[in-house]
Amino acid sequence: MSGYLPIVIYPPDESGGRRVRVDGEILGMAHSLREVTEFLRRAGMDDITEEDVILSGMIDWRGGGPNLWPAPW
Repeated sequence: MSGYLPIVIYPPDESGGRRVRVDGEILGMAHSLREVTEFLRRAGMDDITEEDVILSGMIDWRGGGPNLWPAPW
């Protein structure tokens, strides 16, 4: 991963999705680690992998880590 942008993944909502914010901008609602990775790629982190997302200390996971993806209600 090159460059650092503030990245926040918010707690799951009632649909099981988690808002993804990069550099102060909400990019969308992710329902899986794969979707988080795709949002980050679209934000300019072309070489990021799912493993990078899991291991990165630069991502602020709120309300649970990268393995928390509850089923929708």
